Amino acid sequence: MNKFILRSIGALILSFLLIFSVACTSGDKKEKSTAKEGKTVELTISAAASLQDALKEIETKYKEKEPNIKLSFNFGASGALQQQIEQGAPADLFFSAAEDKFQTLVKKGFINEKEGKNLLGNELVLVVPKDSSLTKIQDLKDEKIKKIALGTPESVPAGKYAKASLTHENLWNDIQNKIVFTKDVRQVLTYVETGNVDAGIVYKTDALISDKVKIGETAATTSHEPIHYPLGVIKESKHKKEATSFYEYLQSKDAQSIFKKYGFTVLS
Repeated sequence: MNKFILRSIGALILSFLLIFSVACTSGDKKEKSTAKEGKTVELTISAAASLQDALKEIETKYKEKEPNIKLSFNFGASGALQQQIEQGAPADLFFSAAEDKFQTLVKKGFINEKEGKNLLGNELVLVVPKDSSLTKIQDLKDEKIKKIALGTPESVPAGKYAKASLTHENLWNDIQNKIVFTKDVRQVLTYVETGNVDAGIVYKTDALISDKVKIGETAATTSHEPIHYPLGVIKESKHKKEATSFYEYLQSKDAQSIFKKYGFTVLS
């Protein structure tokens, strides 16, 4: 009787172990299947407003390559984006139009310098409404020119570069009372397109996308700091692997060809 009971108990234990083993195997397969299929991961990229058109086209290409990664862009002035990141706004990558804004985040520990690089370059140009005869930056002091749009120098890199260039040309003090400051470089373009101002200074890449403005003189590169666009992964990104993957894709030939299409210079 005792042997029979022991055999029964042994059989029950063996059955339990077999059931447990099958359940675990099934769970592993399900887990591997889920990982293979992949859940949708959303990356937030804080990027300078001047990158908007190029990055939206890159987004379409990247979706074909990585269908499970959704790109969410937060476009704005680099200075404002830098402050947002410092204040805890969610971000996985920062694509700035100014090295100083980027370096501030590096110094404060938000970005590892080894996970960042200067990716693009740009130029600064004068833009005017289509019917304007203005072509030279020096002509901004003409009394016929009443309003000039510039990005706010403290937060908008294009505005900072423009101020430096105008100061270099000995124009800043003469035209300060004509200046209308904007929240970002795209707003400068809009003001010129709508005729709300007589002229503006924007990046070449912004001017090229508009058929409502005329491009005038290009600011001398010696009149301002080099216009570089640093890109980096945020240290506290919740999706570091995916963020690094997109960071690397932005350096690929496919992405570079799109940046060049929109007038950027690729630095590498």
